[in-house]
Amino acid sequence: MQSLAGEAVVTDETTAFYRDALRALNDAGEAVLVGGSHALVYYTGVARHTKDFDIFCRRADVERVLAVLDGIGARTELPYPHWLGKAHRDEALIDVIYCSGNGVAEVDDLWFRHAPGTLVLGVPARLCPPEEMIWSKGFIMERERFDGGDVAHLLLAQAHRLDWQRLVERFGRHWRALYAHLVLFGFVYPSERSRIPDAVMDELAARLAEEQAAGDAARPVTYGPLLSRAQYLIDVESGTYEDGRHDPDIFMTPADIDIWTRVIADEVRPYARSEGDDPHRRGR
Repeated sequence: MQSLAGEAVVTDETTAFYRDALRALNDAGEAVLVGGSHALVYYTGVARHTKDFDIFCRRADVERVLAVLDGIGARTELPYPHWLGKAHRDEALIDVIYCSGNGVAEVDDLWFRHAPGTLVLGVPARLCPPEEMIWSKGFIMERERFDGGDVAHLLLAQAHRLDWQRLVERFGRHWRALYAHLVLFGFVYPSERSRIPDAVMDELAARLAEEQAAGDAARPVTYGPLLSRAQYLIDVESGTYEDGRHDPDIFMTPADIDIWTRVIADEVRPYARSEGDDPHRRGR
């Protein structure tokens, strides 16, 4: 196993908390993966400062994982029951993640089956696979946070190693989000376009052509909330479009959506509509 070079710089106290957490989880036999900046630097060499430490686990294991962290003096909570727990010790924070915030990318056995082993802060650990990192990061397109740069760097560094079939299958019916990142990759790195297999681009291009030929979908739904919990609220709150997060294959309940929406600060809500104005229907 190799150690991670260029890990994010944090205080000694914070580093000690992260190490204590990994050791305690190892000793307890809990299956967890490390993601975030530590996994990103392992796969891409891109290092950055971070305010927290990301641990991934299966949904069924989160209560036990939080109990282990509670046992090393952390204050634990489950603020967003559909995807995220937290553990605090002094100023240090660990996020315990078992799904993506949009309810799409749930942690399952495949995450662990393809997870490489390494040393994180000198402690044996396993990392989130790059395919699953692209899958979960590929939907993060908020005004205040866009993970497209991470996706592009993962593609740049790992394209030749990726299990492309699994990656395409991960996105499933949301394949357009993946295709968008692959098209942007060729814009960001025009001299590296060949890193994306022709077969993948051809398959997704054929899907696009087929959908375009079929015309508009009959159902008035927006999947914008899978990309940004704030920027498409105007579409669903006006009643113009159904919220795609209510689809049965999304791991969010109406209560989860309500909790996830209520914490959005007013200054992050980017749009307001005048009463009676529905620009979405203009010209139809």
